Amino acid sequence: MALSWREATREELHTYYTEAFPEYVDELPSFVTVDGPREFAIAFREGYPIRKQDAPDRSFIRRNTWQTSRSGDRTVQQFEATENFVEFIQHPARYDPAQGSAYALADPDLLDRPEPRPDAVYYALDHWDRPWVLAVDIDAKDIAAERASRETTTGESTDDVETEQLRAAGILDSPPEGYPYSFDDIEQALDYGFAVQEIFEDDFAADETMVVYSGQGCHVYLLDTDREHHYDEQSREVINDLLLDEYEIPIDPVVTADRRRVMRLPYSLHADVSRVVQPIDGPGFDFRTEATPNFLDS
Repeated sequence: MALSWREATREELHTYYTEAFPEYVDELPSFVTVDGPREFAIAFREGYPIRKQDAPDRSFIRRNTWQTSRSGDRTVQQFEATENFVEFIQHPARYDPAQGSAYALADPDLLDRPEPRPDAVYYALDHWDRPWVLAVDIDAKDIAAERASRETTTGESTDDVETEQLRAAGILDSPPEGYPYSFDDIEQALDYGFAVQEIFEDDFAADETMVVYSGQGCHVYLLDTDREHHYDEQSREVINDLLLDEYEIPIDPVVTADRRRVMRLPYSLHADVSRVVQPIDGPGFDFRTEATPNFLDS
């Protein structure tokens, strides 16, 4: 099979979430349940109307897993079973748990336009019954940007790497051509990810960690089960400083610090590159072939 590194079509997204994704549901990490994270979220490629008249179309929606009282206590579970959550991903407008709200997605039967398909599916790091899940994001784009800046400029900040720098460094012409990173940068991101996992286990005595291939890099999780340990702001800054300064690992520090952050759901599809987001065991994981959805086989 020829390597295909491209954006998934609308039809392929529907095929993936109706045919392949349900088979992965039992493999979701134990901390991702229909009522565990505080929110699930879906991104669409194009905006879709909501029921409220004259309100802007929405290309990103968050849905709470529980309704709450004014005091914040949980009252009504939004997804009664896993099947309801899967239906929401497959047909977001038809099974929007915000039914009854003016901010629910508009009924597709009342519109002369296709129902939206998920361009990306996310879950919240903030949970109801466990500490906030600590996650580190390592993106191949950031690694490529640093490399381009280092190879094409002297003494300049890496914050303003331009397309010309990527082109001058040969990154835009390297496989996958046209993307702001090369496959080598993804491999480097995975290497960094497993280095961070070792740091969590050695420096933080973490019992439970996980590395997830994210499509264009990786996410590293430290899964603390102590409900009294919420990783306050100072703790998260220490982790960021340790990884960035002492170990020189190019993480996204905003992700580590943001309790409201949502992350790509394992076994969802990274539609920009048509690859399956998934936990991985080692840096030898071949994202070119081992993360390929079935629709690329046909």
